[in-house]
Amino acid sequence: MVKSLETSQPELLKPGVKAPVQETLLTPRFYTTDFEAAAQLDISSQEAELLAIVEELRADYNRHHFVRDEEFQQCWDHIDGETRVAFIDFLERSCTSEFSGFLLFKELSRRLKNRNPILADAFNFMARDEARHAGFLNKSMADFNLSLDLSYLTKNRTYTFFPPEWIIYTVYLSEKIGYWRYILVYRHMEKHPEHQIYPLFRKFESWCQDENRHGDFFKALLRSQPQLWNNWRARLWVRFFLLSVFATHTLTVFERATFYQSIGIDPREYNTRVIQETNNTAARAFPLILNTNHPEFFRRLEKCSDLNLKLAEINNSNRSPVVKFCQKLPLIASIIGHLLQTYLIKPVDAESLRGTVH
Repeated sequence: MVKSLETSQPELLKPGVKAPVQETLLTPRFYTTDFEAAAQLDISSQEAELLAIVEELRADYNRHHFVRDEEFQQCWDHIDGETRVAFIDFLERSCTSEFSGFLLFKELSRRLKNRNPILADAFNFMARDEARHAGFLNKSMADFNLSLDLSYLTKNRTYTFFPPEWIIYTVYLSEKIGYWRYILVYRHMEKHPEHQIYPLFRKFESWCQDENRHGDFFKALLRSQPQLWNNWRARLWVRFFLLSVFATHTLTVFERATFYQSIGIDPREYNTRVIQETNNTAARAFPLILNTNHPEFFRRLEKCSDLNLKLAEINNSNRSPVVKFCQKLPLIASIIGHLLQTYLIKPVDAESLRGTVH
């Protein structure tokens, strides 16, 4: 059994309103970007594909999907103990992530409306989807007598600046890894209905198609920018963002292993499958992908997870800040070392596989 981080009872801003989790490297981030540079992106080389995706987004295939039917209308007190705490944590992080996407896409749509209407329309439709997801998750939290104050998050969360190029890399990967996270949970529940502890999971099949469409849009946007894939610098950045997303996913899954175990999913197998599928999917957009079959790849990522759990134990201890710093320093250095060794594993040339990727 995978050891996970002990999850504490939720803190409240006021009765029924959950205080946001403390911001760390693993919590969902809020982003801003250079909107002027985004408006000037030349998308002409992929305009036909982008227009087709915009029309698919406009169709809004899931407009009737996110309905809280009678299956939600019951008491959920039987989900209790560590399972309840872990599930609330899952709902909060998912809601925060979706709401973060809504804020970024909505602002991009507003800023680009008169400068780049194709992108503005796409971002507007994606903002609609993300808002719908966030609202549905927040209503699910209300079933457990909690909710997030999204206006409070908007005003008080730290915003991280990423240039448009980084936004394209990270959002493409977050959407595609989101697809695989959701669809694998859904397929697991289909095979093991006894683990269907809450009806939210039944929504994941159509839900993940939103993630997939968003990812397809960012793939076309990425391919419209040769500087993001057709030179040696791009290849280095692609490796960096792939590893960053996969390392973050590994640390998060193992931190929250209790949640996955509570629904009958083995965290190690789930993490491996999500990363491998996302990596293979990324070959459609990126000039290279990581060699996840290398014997050192997952071993080093999981070692980083073990070290991360030790860091969390130190953070949660009553030791002095100086003692904590001294104890954490070698662990942080070790994590960096493992990530560097993983980064240096020879990647797979995706351009040469372009004709065989499905």
